[in-house]
Amino acid sequence: MTQATPPVPRRIGWVALPVAIFGTIAILFATALKPGGDPSRLPSVFIGKPAPAYAFAAIPELAATATAAGFDQSALAKGATVTVVNFFASWCAPCVDEHPQLTTIAARPGVRLFGVNVKDDPAAARQFLSRYGNPYAAIGADRNGRGSIEWGVYGTPETFILDSAGRIAFKHVGPISQSDLAAKIYPAIEAASKAAVKTQ
Repeated sequence: MTQATPPVPRRIGWVALPVAIFGTIAILFATALKPGGDPSRLPSVFIGKPAPAYAFAAIPELAATATAAGFDQSALAKGATVTVVNFFASWCAPCVDEHPQLTTIAARPGVRLFGVNVKDDPAAARQFLSRYGNPYAAIGADRNGRGSIEWGVYGTPETFILDSAGRIAFKHVGPISQSDLAAKIYPAIEAASKAAVKTQ
């Protein structure tokens, strides 16, 4: 007489669910990062939420001005302006490509541009800004990359647009091109400005 095989516990669902989630995220990343893909489609869990409570220290060896004083979360919610936070580095070639666009953004009325210098040597950061110009109203250093992790940054350059209450309204991954200004950045700035007015 043969013994009946005991039923196998139904754990397949618990195993399949994480695999399916990972697969979906992997497909999204692959689509966004492949040639011709749109890296700005990479997700951000911070959209609509206050900026992370992280303080970026001043950059040593940069001219002793208010620009180099660093900034924290509270600075992003001061004033009645939209704040654009750009993560950059002197070793980042695409950061050079987008720099003229940052200068254009900084000149836009009602917008403040803050910079975060990522995993950079202070002297190299100083040389970068001296060579290409300093469009930032404030700059902080992220020497060990911890601040970038807190903000969910995938790599440099990345740019965030915050409303006047310090909430993240938009994220752009990769260098900002001339066409991105009209197609993405300016509309996001306008939307952030209007959103802040509605909540006042």
